[in-house]
Amino acid sequence: EVQLVESGGGSVQVGGSLRLSCAASGFTFDNYCMGWFRQSPGKDREGVASIKNDGTKSYTDSVRGRFTISQDNTKNILFLQMNSLKPEDTAMYYCAAVGPCVSALVFRLLAASDANIWGQGTQVTVSS
Repeated sequence: EVQLVESGGGSVQVGGSLRLSCAASGFTFDNYCMGWFRQSPGKDREGVASIKNDGTKSYTDSVRGRFTISQDNTKNILFLQMNSLKPEDTAMYYCAAVGPCVSALVFRLLAASDANIWGQGTQVTVSS
């Protein structure tokens, strides 16, 4: 069964850090682009960070320099290190896979419409 399971969400104060993890099963990262997305109540799901199978990374402007996406290909785990968290980072965070990871996707941030495998989400709440 193809599955993505997120973990690591929680409640932190402004300026704090969290590390999200996303464990994949039923497929490997070799032929997939991977991404983190987030959605707040009343807002569309937005791409936060993406990593392609050649290692190319993309970030949305609001998190660049604060968030880092990475993956462990031996364990099929995707990570999102989030530092200097702000209240506007509060959202449900989802990981997703896009397959195949074609060349047209390499240099841009993944959009929610690209994804064909989704996790169930993990909540991140940042309070001031």
